[in-house]
Amino acid sequence: MIDRYAPKELRELWSDQTRLQLWLQVELAVCEARAALGEISPPEMAALRRAKPPTWERVTQIESEQGHDLAAFVSAVQEQLGDEGSQIHLGMTSQDVVDTALALQLRGASQIILTDLDRLLDRVSALARRHRVTPMAGRTHGMHAEPVTFGFVLANHFDELRRSRDRFQTAAGEVDVGKLSGTVGTHATLSPEVEVLALRELGLEPAAITTQVVARDRHAAYLCSLAVLGAVCERLATTLRHLQRTEVGEVREPFGERQKGSSAMPHKRNPVRLEQVSGLSRLLRGWAVAGLEDVALWHERDISHSSVERVALPDATMASAHILRTLAQVLEGLEVDEAAMRANLGRRGQISQSQQVLLALIRAGMPREGAYRLVQSLALAADHQGGDFRATVGESPEVSALLSPEQLAACFDLRPYLAQIDESFRRLGLLEAVADG
Repeated sequence: MIDRYAPKELRELWSDQTRLQLWLQVELAVCEARAALGEISPPEMAALRRAKPPTWERVTQIESEQGHDLAAFVSAVQEQLGDEGSQIHLGMTSQDVVDTALALQLRGASQIILTDLDRLLDRVSALARRHRVTPMAGRTHGMHAEPVTFGFVLANHFDELRRSRDRFQTAAGEVDVGKLSGTVGTHATLSPEVEVLALRELGLEPAAITTQVVARDRHAAYLCSLAVLGAVCERLATTLRHLQRTEVGEVREPFGERQKGSSAMPHKRNPVRLEQVSGLSRLLRGWAVAGLEDVALWHERDISHSSVERVALPDATMASAHILRTLAQVLEGLEVDEAAMRANLGRRGQISQSQQVLLALIRAGMPREGAYRLVQSLALAADHQGGDFRATVGESPEVSALLSPEQLAACFDLRPYLAQIDESFRRLGLLEAVADG
C-alpha cells in the first residue's frame, strides 16, 4: 500500500523487519518447547536465546543465492550461532513459521481495525442521537419518498456497521490460529506436544488439523469480511456525498481554512474524503476475490497463494483502517444544514406527503384506485409545473368534498411520520443513550 493510505502502525506491523522478528519469535518458541520436553539442553537453549533478528539486507543477500526467503532467514540466524544453530528450524517446514507469524500479524492488524471501527461507531451513534428528530426527506431511487429524520438515516448505517464489526471479529478469530505440524501437517517431525507448548507461548491456539498450511478458507473469510465492511462504509459515504451535492446541500464534509477544492475553480468544495472511501472500498472487493481464489490449493499445498497474500492481506488491512479513520474524521467535523433539510422536505408544497392525502381519501370512502389516480394527477401537476401540492390539493373539488380543512391540514403534519422513530432507536440500544446524554 502506498504511504498515502497506509497508517503508520500498520506499515510497521507489515514491514520486512517486523516479519523477521516474528519469524525468529516463532523459531525460538519451538526451541523453548523442545527444551521444556528435554530435546534441547539448557546450555544450548541459553545460546539460542542470544539470537537476534537478522537484517533484511542480509536475508535478501542470502535469498539471492538460495531463492527462498525463509530458508535465507534460517541461514542468517544460524550464522550468528555456533553448533547450537543446528537446533533452529529442526523438524519444521517454512510454512510452520510463515503461517504462525502471519497469525500474529493479523491479530495486531485486527486489533487496530476494531479500535478504528469502534471509534467510527461512536461517531455515527452520537450524530444519530443528536439528529434523532431532525426532519429531512427520505429518498428511494434517488427521489424524494416520505419524511424521515437525519438521525434515523444514520441509525440505519450504525446498524450495518455494528453487524460488520461482529462479522469481522468472527473472521479475525478464525485466522487467530497457529500451525507447527511439519511438511504435510502430520506432526511426523514436530510433535503435537511441541506445537501446543510453542503456540501457548505465542498466545495462539493450534489449528485442529492442517496440511502444510493453515487452510485458506479462513483468510478468504477475513478478506471477505473486510470487503463487506468496506461496502458498508461506502454506502454511508455515498449517502453523505449525495447530500452534499449542490442541488441538495444538506451536509458538507469538513473543509480546512487553507484547503483548495479545485486547482482551477475556487468555489469548489468537493467531498474528496468521502470519494476516497468509495474508491478504496472497490479495492477491498478485489482483494476478497483474490482471497477466494487462494482457497483451492493443490493437494497439501502449493505456493500460488503466497504472492497474493503478500499484497492482499497487508493492503486490505491498511486500506480498511484508512477508510474507517477517514469516515470518523468526516463525521467529527460534518456540517449539517437543518434549514436546507427542512426546505427540501417542503419542496413543491410538501409533495412527499402525498400518501397521507391518499389514505385520508380512502378512509373518507373514496375507492383506492380512484383516490390514487386523483392524488397522483394533483402531485404530478404540482411537480412538473413548479406548483404547490398542498395548495393544489386544497383547491381540488373532489378533495374538498370529502375532507375538511382540519383533515387536510393533518395530512401535512410531520408528526405521524416521526412518531415511531424512537422504537428503532430503542431496538438499536440508542434511545437510552439519548436519555443519558
